[in-house]
Amino acid sequence: MWPKPSRRTSTVAPMPAVRRYVPADADAWDALVERSRNGNLLHRRGYMDYHADRFVDCSLVVEQHGRIVAVFPADIRDKLVTSHGGLTYAGLISGQALRADATLAVFGQMADAYRALGAQRIVYKAVPHVFHAYPAEEDLYALQRMGARLTRRDLSSVIALQEPFQFTEPRRRAVRKAGRAGISLHVGTDPASFHALLSEVLRQHHVAPTHSLQELRLLQARFPRQIVLHEARREGVLLAGALIYDLGRVVHTQYLAAAEEGRRLDALSFLLAGLIGSTYADRRYFSFGISTEQAGAVLNSGLVTQKEYFGARGIVHDCYEWPL
Repeated sequence: MWPKPSRRTSTVAPMPAVRRYVPADADAWDALVERSRNGNLLHRRGYMDYHADRFVDCSLVVEQHGRIVAVFPADIRDKLVTSHGGLTYAGLISGQALRADATLAVFGQMADAYRALGAQRIVYKAVPHVFHAYPAEEDLYALQRMGARLTRRDLSSVIALQEPFQFTEPRRRAVRKAGRAGISLHVGTDPASFHALLSEVLRQHHVAPTHSLQELRLLQARFPRQIVLHEARREGVLLAGALIYDLGRVVHTQYLAAAEEGRRLDALSFLLAGLIGSTYADRRYFSFGISTEQAGAVLNSGLVTQKEYFGARGIVHDCYEWPL
């Protein structure tokens, strides 16, 4: 049996306090993300703020004992708070010190803070569990308690690198074929050629890259070890590329693209096989990203199948609407 706590020796930790983020908090914010249970590169101020001109920031910090114990990346537009409009996922990024009771209190204070700004609802994009360094789903319980409802669910594909997985036989043949074609793998030093290729490929689908070339260069300069371009070339010609976000225990393919000749030679399969089987083989997960469209209502079957050929299987990215 658990020993009963002594009334004379037990202490009650003060409830955390929530306040608006200010630029002077940037270093302490990043330090919290670094030691957090569920934060990563996306939640660093240097990453979030590269497109600060597009958003009205209304992020919050959570303090306890005079120290930041959690942060909430967010922006506001037309009485709608989003966590965060420029990020794939965010939610409450918390350290070990923030526990269940305190999380409930924090959510109550968050609601009060945003009501004071005139906000009427919050769109909460939770961090998927594979990106957690340690269990951190108190926020999902708090959302349920606050009356939030699940409004969107996207399907993403991930390989559990430390568990048994395998490429399909057609994928293995494609990798062998590319290997015989004299393709070599390199780390790119400038994203210009890759961005041009990516833009050309996406233009066929009437879309454009989320990041401009200038933004990619800026982010790579800020995070050179975490944003890495891998290329497949033959005789110096770029055939395929993968822009990787190295998040530590997880690596994520932010962008993938192959030229017409690269598709003929299966250069992208060869490149991904090298990343999965060698470069990042010691990591926990290899993430390919979502394969859903129209706010999660439609599954791109061809896209998800390509990822499954490498052994990837599904996780969900959940989005909640929290009325205030």
